[in-house]
Amino acid sequence: MTHQKPTKSIQKNLTQGPINRQILTFFLPLVIGAFFQQLYNTVDASVVGQFAGTEALAAVGGSSGMITLFLFTFFINLATGATVVISQHFGAAETDKVDDALHTAYAFSILAGLFLGIIMLFLTDPFLRLLQTPENLMEASSLYVRTLMVGLIFTLTYNMGAGILRAIGDSRRPLYILIAATAINIILDLFFVAFLHMGVLGVGIATDISQGISALLVSWLLIRKTPGLRLSLRRLHLNPQTLARILRIGLPTAIAGSMFTISNMILQASLNQKGVNAMAAWTAYARLDAIWWMIDASFSASITTFIGQNFGAAKPDRIKKASRNVLLIELAFALVLTGLLLIFTPSLMLLFTRDAEVIHLAEDICRCIAPFYAIYAFSEVLGSILRAENKVLITTLINLLGICGFRAIWLLVIVPGGSVRQLFSCMPISWAIISASITIYYLLQQPGILHRLEGRSK
Repeated sequence: MTHQKPTKSIQKNLTQGPINRQILTFFLPLVIGAFFQQLYNTVDASVVGQFAGTEALAAVGGSSGMITLFLFTFFINLATGATVVISQHFGAAETDKVDDALHTAYAFSILAGLFLGIIMLFLTDPFLRLLQTPENLMEASSLYVRTLMVGLIFTLTYNMGAGILRAIGDSRRPLYILIAATAINIILDLFFVAFLHMGVLGVGIATDISQGISALLVSWLLIRKTPGLRLSLRRLHLNPQTLARILRIGLPTAIAGSMFTISNMILQASLNQKGVNAMAAWTAYARLDAIWWMIDASFSASITTFIGQNFGAAKPDRIKKASRNVLLIELAFALVLTGLLLIFTPSLMLLFTRDAEVIHLAEDICRCIAPFYAIYAFSEVLGSILRAENKVLITTLINLLGICGFRAIWLLVIVPGGSVRQLFSCMPISWAIISASITIYYLLQQPGILHRLEGRSK
C-alpha cells in the first residue's frame, strides 16, 4: 500500500480520462519549466550585458550561442526518440520494454555527452571562424563555448532523464529541478560576473554547475523515487535493437530540429557582417523570441507523449480529438504572444541594453517575425503527432528543404548583404512553406493511421 499512492501521483496514464484537462495539466509544468529555462538564458545575457558590456553580450549570444544551441537542440530532439518509444510501451503496459528502453537511452546520453564534449573542445575555433565571428569577439566566444562543452554531459543527461519522466506522464518533477537550477544559476551568475568580474567565463561556469546539479537530481529521481521505472547504474546497457528504434525516431527529429539551427547559423554569419550592434540586438531579442519557442516546444512535448501513449494503446478517437484541440490552443497562444511582443519589446529591451540603435534594431526584428508565429504552429503540432506515430522521414525532408535549403538560398542568393529586416524575412517565409507542406502530408497520412488503429482496438 505504501507504494500505490506515490505511483499514482507520479505516473499519468493518458489513455483514459478527460483529454483537454490531461493535456493542459501536462502542458502547464512544461511551459513553466521552459520559462525557467529561458530565464536561465535571459539572466546570463542580462548580467553579461549590464556588467561586462555590449561585446561580452554579443560573445555569449552570437556565433557561440548558435554553436551551443545547435548541439543542445540536436540532442534534445534526439531524446524525443526515447520519449516516443517509452511512451508507446508505457501506453501498451509493456513493462520489460520500458525498462530496457530506459537503460539504453540513459547509457547513450552519457556516452554521447562525453564524446561530443571532448570533440567540441577541438572544433570550437574552426566553427567560430566558419560563422565569420568578428576577430574582437573570437577569444571570448571561444572561451564561452569551451566552458559549456566541459559540462555538456550534464546537459545531455538531464534532458534525457527529463524526457524519460515525461514519457510516463510526469511533467512536474522536471519543472521542480529546473526551478532549483535556475535559482542556482542566477546566484552564481551574479557572483562570478558582477562580484568576481569573470565575464563570459563566469557565465559558463555558472551554467555548468547548475546543469550538473540538474543531472544529479533527475538521475536520483529515476534511481530512487520513480516506482515502476527504476534506473540502475549497474544495468546501463546499449541494446542494439532498442537503440536502433530510438534513433529511427530520434535521429530524423534531431536532424529536422537542427535545420533551424543550421539555417540560423547562416543567418548569424550574415548578421555578423552588420556589426556588433546588430549582433547584440538579435542576442537580446532572441531571449524574447524564445518565449514563443518554449510555448511551442511545450505543446510539442505534450502532444508527443499523449499521442505516443494512445498510439501504443490503440485509441484513435482520443488521438483525433487531442490533435484538433492542441492545435487550436497553440494558435490562441501564438496570437496573444504576438500582440504582447509588438507592444512591449521596446521596453523589455532595456533589460539588456540602453543603446538606442540596438533597441531600434531589435524592434525591427520583432516586427519582422513575431506576427507569424501562428503559421508555424501547424508545422510543430502536426509534425509532433506524426512523430509519435512513427512517421518521421517525410517531415524531416520537408524541414531540410523548407528551412535549411530555402533560407540558404534566401540569404546567400536572393538578399546577400541585405538589411537586417531583409535577412530576418527568411524566417516567416520558411515557416509558411513547411507548415503548408506538413499539413498536406498529415491530411494524406492520418486517416490511414487512425483506420489501422481502429483495427487493432477491435
